[in-house]
Amino acid sequence: MFFKLIRKNSKRNRKENGLFFSSLVISIVAFYIILSLSSQDVMVFLKKMESDAVDRLFQIIPAFFVMTLVILFFLIYYASKFQLERRKHEFGVYLMMGMRRSKLFGMLLAEDIGSSLAALVTGLPIAILLSELISLITAKCVGLGIVGHQVTFSIQAIIITAVGFLVIKLVAFLILSGKIAGQEIGALLVDTPEGTKKQFPAGVYAVSFVLGIICLAVAYSMAIGGTSWATLRKMSETVLIGFVGMLLLFYGMRFFIDRLARHSHGGTALRVFNFRQVQENVIRKSSTLSISSILILAAICCFGAGIVIAFSYGNEKGNIHIMDYTFENYEEDQKQGVANVKKLLTDNGLDQDFSDLFEVRVGHLIPGVNDDYDVFDLSSVMSRVEQLPDSEDKDILLNNLEYESYPYLISLSGYNHVLELAGKEPLTLADDEATVFKGSEFTSDGINGILNDILADRPEVAYLDHKMYLTGKIQNTPLITDRAITLSFALIVPDEVFDKYTWDSTIYLNGVLDQSKVKGDNLLQGIMQMNDKLAQIDFTSKNITYESYLKNMGRRMFYIVAASYITIYLAIIFLIIANTVIGVQFLMGQQKSGRRYKTLIRLGATYELLCRSARKQINWYFGMPVVVAGISSIFGVRAVLTLVSGMISNSIGDAMLLAAAMILLLCVVECIYMAFVKRSSNRYLLTLMVPEREE
Repeated sequence: MFFKLIRKNSKRNRKENGLFFSSLVISIVAFYIILSLSSQDVMVFLKKMESDAVDRLFQIIPAFFVMTLVILFFLIYYASKFQLERRKHEFGVYLMMGMRRSKLFGMLLAEDIGSSLAALVTGLPIAILLSELISLITAKCVGLGIVGHQVTFSIQAIIITAVGFLVIKLVAFLILSGKIAGQEIGALLVDTPEGTKKQFPAGVYAVSFVLGIICLAVAYSMAIGGTSWATLRKMSETVLIGFVGMLLLFYGMRFFIDRLARHSHGGTALRVFNFRQVQENVIRKSSTLSISSILILAAICCFGAGIVIAFSYGNEKGNIHIMDYTFENYEEDQKQGVANVKKLLTDNGLDQDFSDLFEVRVGHLIPGVNDDYDVFDLSSVMSRVEQLPDSEDKDILLNNLEYESYPYLISLSGYNHVLELAGKEPLTLADDEATVFKGSEFTSDGINGILNDILADRPEVAYLDHKMYLTGKIQNTPLITDRAITLSFALIVPDEVFDKYTWDSTIYLNGVLDQSKVKGDNLLQGIMQMNDKLAQIDFTSKNITYESYLKNMGRRMFYIVAASYITIYLAIIFLIIANTVIGVQFLMGQQKSGRRYKTLIRLGATYELLCRSARKQINWYFGMPVVVAGISSIFGVRAVLTLVSGMISNSIGDAMLLAAAMILLLCVVECIYMAFVKRSSNRYLLTLMVPEREE
């Protein structure tokens, strides 16, 4: 009978508290995914490419896990407190019927363990499936769809997730059960009404609301302007001002809700009652609502930034595959250095593994007299830009061109070879012509459009006494495989001009693997096998380094994992906590107002009418923090994108559009949470419809 009662109570609790149970399941899923990164096949590949960076990432993950466990503990404590208080009358009846307090404690402990195991059994399989799906999607985003995927799961992640989750659940239960066990039977059987808070004049709340808006405006202007990111102190000031602003804003909201309640006579049934209920909840819990709104704002900012970074690296224009290897030598005689590379490859029988080995030469212009580096005149181009209508692209371009008085030169023959491998038309230049090269990381479609219009008129530029004309269109095809070596501005010139006007040129030797050596078109395996062969050659003693295409792929994937995984993980945790707190708080307030609902029932209110009333209250109660967070996210996401602008290839405008789509997706999530709360509210109101016996 005792165990049957436990099973019945556990099943009922999960049904009545579906919002809380679902939040626990989602938290378990998030915990496993972040902890199992090291076992994903994508991460195994990444560790070979970027071992140091990945090791640092793995060192950070436990800190994130512990931090979120602490935050989740308070959520579990808060929600469990609501569940136990909701059952106080039930506990009092058990004790009156002769159940010992120790047996009551054992029953509650068994119920808690049962619900925890049910959450783990539900969440872990979902987590394992999602982990595999995320691994595949990540590989696809960076062009690694050729990975031979194997289904894996981390036993260590399962154990740590289960242990961490069970520990915080048990600690929360022990604290709460101790408080319940110490209460007298009479206190358990009688609901204790919540005390009222001191009221201030309406002007105090109005001033608080205005000050809150001012503080938020100051915080967002500091963040968007970049001031906040300058130092840790500035960042702390911004966060503090924003936090105070949010507290003042919600504290002052009761002024407007009071006005709505005062002018809500007539209209729909129970309209005044709805606003008074909302007003009372805001008065009692304005700080909780403001913190929940801050958490939702943090979730939106993290989620928006994480998705933007992931899509930016997944769709980066410079991520095209042309060469498989680039060899660089550090000999003073660059030609001899290249000959040394070729000799090493030949001596080790690796030259036959390459279908193509070709040189790309890059060098600085020769300085002027007395080492004058201000030798290149772009005034004709800049004057054309200055005549254009004002725009952000114009300002960026002018600022960049001011510093291009000592550009790099690129040899035409080497660059044309790159274009041919990329399937593009080679360039044809006369001795007095040059084409502009800009790395894709340092430009945008708008800036390229401006320059292409100007280059169409062949503007005249000058290098000391040598006149030349800029022609063609902006070029941005990668010269080598190493993305760490990029050029913001360079000129592609004929080889004779390059030889005449450069003095410290570097010769890169690019290699393309023979397709006959790449079995089954498996580029990954081909390059990995070549890496193993190259690792056996002592390049260091010859002052030679090399970079592979997969090395760059691993670097891009690391950015996706480090930035996207963690930000999205934090977004999920923040969103779960904020929405669960709001939902549980509303249901607790509704229970405290049970006598009011019973009075309405005696006055003739129907179940449908009460449900409509509760739904409207929920819309207001969720809507206030969500709307404030949504409006704030317009500035918050923009501020975060200002911080990570160097990590994304999209323009800020495009990134904001993508982030806006993610915000709309989170709005759908909010609607789902509200539906859960409304369903729980309807079940509670249904219990009030049962007539009470009057002795």
